[in-house]
Amino acid sequence: MSFRRQVVTAAVLAVASIASASAQAPLTEKNVSMKMAQAIIDGTIEQCTKDGYRVSVVVVDNAGLARASLRGDGTNPHTMEFAHMKAYTARTRGQTSLEFMKLTDNPANAYLRQIPGTVAVGGGVPIKVGNVTIGAVGVSGAPGGEKDEVCAYAGIARVADQLK
Repeated sequence: MSFRRQVVTAAVLAVASIASASAQAPLTEKNVSMKMAQAIIDGTIEQCTKDGYRVSVVVVDNAGLARASLRGDGTNPHTMEFAHMKAYTARTRGQTSLEFMKLTDNPANAYLRQIPGTVAVGGGVPIKVGNVTIGAVGVSGAPGGEKDEVCAYAGIARVADQLK
């Protein structure tokens, strides 16, 4: 084998090994921590209690899985599952569940309501770092999704400085 051919072969192998190594690098993602989830729940419950509502709260992570949840005193049994569905909707869609409701009120978008585990009612709010959705919070129990959503935003406000 000529010297030139050996050099070209060595260069090709070096580039291939670098590309292969970078393809195997671990994925780095932002996510909701346990402490962040707890702070969001505390802020959410505090706001709803101040407003006179008994609610349940679920925080989901970037995979849409429950990271933390709390069933409020005096809440109905369905509120936990409903709060989870609202959070999952907000995480999956990257928009509030109230925005999802308005979007799917249009018959052309109504098919989106068939996504398993989603609901078209207010109370779910995405947790974002910039434009990247890293989780969501869902609230259920106040008389109306708009009121649940106000509480969810209050919870996220508790950790706003960590979402920059």
